[in-house]
Amino acid sequence: MNDRDFFVQRQEAELPAFLKVLRAIPADQLSYKPHERSPSAEQLVWTLTAEYEVCLTVARDYRGEWSDIAPPPLADMISRFERAAVELRSEVSRMDDAGWTKPAKFFVGEKMVLEQAAGTFLWFILFDAIHHRGQLSTYLRPMGAKVPAIYGPSADERGS
Repeated sequence: MNDRDFFVQRQEAELPAFLKVLRAIPADQLSYKPHERSPSAEQLVWTLTAEYEVCLTVARDYRGEWSDIAPPPLADMISRFERAAVELRSEVSRMDDAGWTKPAKFFVGEKMVLEQAAGTFLWFILFDAIHHRGQLSTYLRPMGAKVPAIYGPSADERGS
């Protein structure tokens, strides 16, 4: 198994855990944050969604851009996240080795802030997304939600 195939495998394995955490968020608690310097639950969900949408454009066009736009409702963010994750898996599955290692450019506004192999960028964002999923999972109980099993059972869910 090569690095690209392993990425596709991890994407497939991680998606159910992402969706369990996202679907556990109470829609009326999106403004929750544990500290004034912490992002809100809504900001974290939107970050995850935007990251996956950027990854999809990187996989298709070898170019991604971060835009600072207002988040849509929770259900729309979750739907967009899931769609981008499924499409990303499909795009990466069709890539060849040259595409996986082809340089991709990442922009914030008009400024290019990063250029690296598409595969390296996709792994970086997957790890960042897992980090943000962990943040969100710590928000759930204080928001009145149950914490789903992610890599094993939680106090609220035995696991799948």
